[in-house]
Amino acid sequence: MAVIEGRTPVNGHVIPTPAGTRATAAATRAPAAYAWAAARIALGWVFLWAFADKTFGLGFATPAAKAWTNGGSPTTGFLKGTGENALGGLFGGLAGQAWVDWLFMLGLLGVGTALLLGAGMRIAAGAGAAMMLLMWAAQLPLDTNPFMDDHIVYAVVLAGLALAHAGDTLGIGAWWGRTALVKRLPVLK
Repeated sequence: MAVIEGRTPVNGHVIPTPAGTRATAAATRAPAAYAWAAARIALGWVFLWAFADKTFGLGFATPAAKAWTNGGSPTTGFLKGTGENALGGLFGGLAGQAWVDWLFMLGLLGVGTALLLGAGMRIAAGAGAAMMLLMWAAQLPLDTNPFMDDHIVYAVVLAGLALAHAGDTLGIGAWWGRTALVKRLPVLK
């Protein structure tokens, strides 16, 4: 809604606008936009760090001997540990398969890069949420809560990031959205 000479058009009518309303609205949006941008960057780092640690065995979650570059499987440790869970048979059977390793690692890299840049947020949010929900399902039943854990929270935050256009603040999302490619294929926004 645009402010024109102290008046605001509302449903075809022009009403007087209190002084400073436009500036106040912009000011209240700015902190939220920066909060969403900070969440986007932080979550992007979580995905990229997982990719780097599993690829090179940086010694945090993955020791060097089990690094993907040293012949280790980035999915084996997590998925093999699901054997006794509700869907453990399904997920345990996927552990260590090359195509699963590649999909998982490309997902970590792609989602993390998109989040850090702020471009491709719709696809990143969908792919990241799918990854989180699959990891959540692999752990069922949960040990500490009947249904909620950090994977569900991350999936919800990813949806919020895309819906809030979080890539437009401290990212290249606004520019990316104006490109001919994204105008032709809006799913890439």
